[in-house]
Amino acid sequence: MITPKHEPFILPSTPMKEFTWRAVLTGTILGVIFGASSLYLALKVGLTVSASIPVAVISLALFRGLSKIGVRDSTILENNITQTAGSAGESIAFGVAVTMPAIMILGFELELTRVLLVAVLGGLLGILMMIPLRRALIVKEHGILKYPEGTACAAVLVAGVSEADTKVASPSAQKEIQAAQEAGLGKSPGGKVIFAGFFTGMLYKVLNIAAKGWKDVPEKIFGAPFNAGSISMEISPELTGVGYIIGPKIGALMCGGGVLAYLVLIPLIKFFGEHISGPLAPGTIPISQMGPSQIRSAYILYIGAGAVAAGGIISLFRSIPTIWNGLKAGLKDVGLFKHDDAPVSNDRTDQDISMKLVGIGIIILIVGIIAAPSLHMNPLGALLIVVFGFLFVTVSSRLTGEIGSSSNPISGMTVATLLLTCLIFLVVGWTGGTYYVTALSVGAIVCIASSNGGGTSQDLKTGYILGSTPKYQQIAILVGAFASAVALGPILMKLNESATIYVPAVQAAPNGIKTDASVLTLEEHIVGPQAKDDARTYKVWHKTDLDGGMPGKYLVDGSGKAIWYVDPGINGHFTHRPDGSEVRKFDAPKATLISYIIKGILDRKLPWALVLLGVMISLVLELSGVPSLAFAVGVYLPIASSTPIWIGGLIRWLVDWHQRKKLKHLELSEDQLNAEADKSSGVLLASGYIAGGAIAGIVIAFLSGVLGPIDIALSDWSTAHNPFFEGPYSDALSMIPFTLLALLLYFVGREKILSTKKH
Repeated sequence: MITPKHEPFILPSTPMKEFTWRAVLTGTILGVIFGASSLYLALKVGLTVSASIPVAVISLALFRGLSKIGVRDSTILENNITQTAGSAGESIAFGVAVTMPAIMILGFELELTRVLLVAVLGGLLGILMMIPLRRALIVKEHGILKYPEGTACAAVLVAGVSEADTKVASPSAQKEIQAAQEAGLGKSPGGKVIFAGFFTGMLYKVLNIAAKGWKDVPEKIFGAPFNAGSISMEISPELTGVGYIIGPKIGALMCGGGVLAYLVLIPLIKFFGEHISGPLAPGTIPISQMGPSQIRSAYILYIGAGAVAAGGIISLFRSIPTIWNGLKAGLKDVGLFKHDDAPVSNDRTDQDISMKLVGIGIIILIVGIIAAPSLHMNPLGALLIVVFGFLFVTVSSRLTGEIGSSSNPISGMTVATLLLTCLIFLVVGWTGGTYYVTALSVGAIVCIASSNGGGTSQDLKTGYILGSTPKYQQIAILVGAFASAVALGPILMKLNESATIYVPAVQAAPNGIKTDASVLTLEEHIVGPQAKDDARTYKVWHKTDLDGGMPGKYLVDGSGKAIWYVDPGINGHFTHRPDGSEVRKFDAPKATLISYIIKGILDRKLPWALVLLGVMISLVLELSGVPSLAFAVGVYLPIASSTPIWIGGLIRWLVDWHQRKKLKHLELSEDQLNAEADKSSGVLLASGYIAGGAIAGIVIAFLSGVLGPIDIALSDWSTAHNPFFEGPYSDALSMIPFTLLALLLYFVGREKILSTKKH
């Protein structure tokens, strides 16, 4: 198929500032900020949203603001470099959050060096592997592959273009701008909306969580005859913003999964199990003594994990025809199927990083993967990374062009990588111990590489539309990816540490556990708020099986007796310290799934009956014509996390309905309507909610140990005197500030959208 010749917004012959260090540094800093917020989101609900448009809008606003005080205004190509450098953080954050916490469930330490290496090596590998595919996917198939987020980001940058750049734009671009102005179509609102959302989300979160202004999770637990049924909602700005961006369909499916778990499965387990006198494995106490959260921890998590695994695999199989076509196209481009003798243009818009440097870079990264002791990598594992990495970077890059980043089944690719890797290890005879870590390292690096490959493709599409130099974009995203990868490791470690609880070992292992202390070499003492109560030094024991108690990290005394169970902040089971203070855990649903796959195949020690029940839930949904993955994630998550996502999706549905009525006279196609909605004021405000709420949540978590006494004092005062926080009407009263937050999102979303021209 021959596509028409593309004329970019800025012609290759037009001289213009592009790769400047202020653009790269601004994008890198914004990438770290949005990467941190994406990490926080992925740990809570297992998903992220694209950061490209928010970074582009903030870039426009920042440089436009600097121009008012005498600093040179940025060019459209500089702004594109900024959004390119800033987009890598979100992709890396997703891969880190859905893989690395699994190491703790497997019974090992979440080491900083391991997280840093996986993030850096996977992030850079994905970018380098995508670069040879640019001409095939971005150039040759322009007009065929949509790359919706990349196209929308280009439209945002064009809508905010300066008058100086407009004068030097290509002839076709000037005609489009003139036609849009004559039609009275909207311009970009700049950064005001997203900054307003950021500070609103941050202020809301601080008043709600830090100042104990109102109850953060209104909850209703039902009694007989609906014993243990419950409904709750975490009334947070970040989750509401996520729901608005992902839309009503996905939000409703996720909430539906939560309804099944909390209003069907948990009451059923309580009904049939409350008369059983003893514990029912894998539970450790009688069901009659369990509340909704305990039933969820003991049984529903396994059911949800099985549903998520099946949903991810099904989504991957559904994409097999597209995957195969994309793989063939990618292989052709790098010369494995046929050689293309077409000459390469000397225009700056067709200049990539040297393929020789790309090849050397990939080799160096693979050598680094093998040499890193904390990854426990071997030549077979490295070979699997190369094979699966190239396969899924190619697949991800093409799928992103067809269906967008949000619909790209990265989770399914990761599951497939782990399944095949673990099966190969099982055939070779590698089971248990360090092979857990090896398999996880393979899956994590491939996950991050494929996620970053898709994100890089979106950025290069934006640059192709605008007339950027690919080489400069590739350097910018390599810099941004490296910085984000380095920053996200310590953030992940600190978030885990801030919510870690030291629980008396008898609560995790009721029958008592003893090991040989003389063979243990690592020593550790309690850190955080509980350190003041116990300053002794203990030996560290990592329990990797289910026998006798929970797997995980134990602190044992000199005789080998387990004294403390170290319940991690991510995927932990206990929510209260011995002094009664509450801790907010991170569920990291997809990391749990990954740990179950590794354990299930290499050791075959899972409650498979529960896991298979979850698989059946996904199969029933697929047979009914309902996409199962989002629903399955809802089954796994606490319903408190999925209900605000549903509310955000409902607001988006109301806003889109209103906007479609306003745009009816323009006769836009469905794709054009969706593209316009994806860059509206509501999406920018929702992005601000996400960033502000998540950053505030991270800071509050980091300060939890330092401000422990203040937090307890505020909690005690609010419990005694604040009816919004505690009391018979606290659930209803706490909905008032949340309703105001939701109404603000609705009314801002109804404002004029950024651009209504036909693309």
